[in-house]
Amino acid sequence: MIGRPRIADRLDALSGRPVNYDPAALDLEDPPPGWNVDRRCQPLPREPPGEPIPEGSWEIACRLIRGYEFADPSLVRAHYDPARPLEGREMLLKLQALGLVSVYVGVRVGDVYECTRELDGREVRVWGWNYRTLEGHVEMGQMAWEVWKWLDTGEVEFRVHSIARDAHIRNLVIRLGYRLVRSHERQMFLDSTRRRMRTFVQLGLDADGGAVATIGRVAGELTARRSDAAGAANLQLARNSEPQER
Repeated sequence: MIGRPRIADRLDALSGRPVNYDPAALDLEDPPPGWNVDRRCQPLPREPPGEPIPEGSWEIACRLIRGYEFADPSLVRAHYDPARPLEGREMLLKLQALGLVSVYVGVRVGDVYECTRELDGREVRVWGWNYRTLEGHVEMGQMAWEVWKWLDTGEVEFRVHSIARDAHIRNLVIRLGYRLVRSHERQMFLDSTRRRMRTFVQLGLDADGGAVATIGRVAGELTARRSDAAGAANLQLARNSEPQER
């Protein structure tokens, strides 16, 4: 997943790069004006009420989101060192706008968490993680990826919570181009991610020992844009569907 030597050099350079905003000062629930908040919720196949069951929707979805391969690699590709723990991991993201222009940006994983929350008198089991943008990114902010299971009903959900604003981009061409396409590309990225997660979890539940081959094939069919270079990410995504220690 690190890729070519030049990618490895870019990734190594992220280790000393600071986050480009102050996470401690940013209220994620009630941010100040100028910050854009995006919340998405994708229902997944439900389970019986109670704690998550072995090899149920919740467990499969947690495995799928542990790596970044669940994201559509024709829109965003992540390069990282899989030997490093998820928490604190740097990732080099390749943003591919309109299938024509690519920009490399850095993020760092902040929190990795598993907990039971109580919301409006209901308990929900949550596993998730977030990443924060690093200096040089076209945006400032945080994106969180979570899997929820409501313990009273067995409903399972894939949730995304993004809070971001524009960062200063010195290159005028990139700055203007990014502002023109960001809304369209973000919408396409999030819609594709929700669709892929719903499909992959169902395939993981239905497969009888053949999840890797099935998910690997279908992942290629679910990319928003044709991408011959997405094969490695799709294969790793399929491997993530198999039982493993989180």
